Amino acid sequence: MKAKKSFGQHFLINEYAAQGIVDALEISEPNQRVLEIGPGKGVLTKYLLEKEIDLRVVEADRDMVSLLESNFPALKEKIIFLDFLKLNLQRVFDGKPFLLIGNYPYNISSQIIIKMLKYRALIPQMVGMFQKEVADRIIAPHGSKTYGVLSVLTQAYYTGKMVMKVSPGSFSPPPKVNSAVIKLERKENFELPCDDRLFRTIVKLTFNQRRKMLRNTIKTLAHDPAFLENEFFKLRPEQLSLDRFIELTLLIEEQIEKEKE
Repeated sequence: MKAKKSFGQHFLINEYAAQGIVDALEISEPNQRVLEIGPGKGVLTKYLLEKEIDLRVVEADRDMVSLLESNFPALKEKIIFLDFLKLNLQRVFDGKPFLLIGNYPYNISSQIIIKMLKYRALIPQMVGMFQKEVADRIIAPHGSKTYGVLSVLTQAYYTGKMVMKVSPGSFSPPPKVNSAVIKLERKENFELPCDDRLFRTIVKLTFNQRRKMLRNTIKTLAHDPAFLENEFFKLRPEQLSLDRFIELTLLIEEQIEKEKE
């Protein structure tokens, strides 16, 4: 069965990589709940079915669903025929936490991460294949060229690490980019000590004009010129660690309240 461009399909054919992705998922209890995104022909699924887990898979391609039903009878009633981005994750395991895994479609991989962050209370761990450029961005340290919105928002709640790099020849058809597998583990304390919505607004606002100093982007939120003269606001967003972004959010939160008085 040929890959479909509309679904961004590149089927993983490297069995060593497939086994490595599944083995990177830390199964900590019997019947651990696991959701696989975009199983395709089932290269990861077959290894997942060898483990003592409660597995569900979500697949948007009807042809792949038929193939999975035919090749993996054990998946009966456990295949969700839907676009992952439209799936209500609260309903998958009746509101209970689960692990996320997949060889993610590259055309929606960033959106998958954003959705995972929204449902972070349900997802303590994620292992997935990404375009290497996206994988690097997710786990990039501050100060690097790849550090950006996705880096800060993910690292606010998860600790990430590189599992392996995967060459184009490991797929059929081979993509025009290199790939990488990363693992994200939710932090023990994943609640921020600042306003979560304001934090996300500030991160997106500052990186939207990443070459500008903070005072030039933050002035839409805090309007007092004296406040913006702080040395802090002469920095650029890539110079700020996660802790500094939290500090910045707290400062602006306080300033906004002052300006309301």
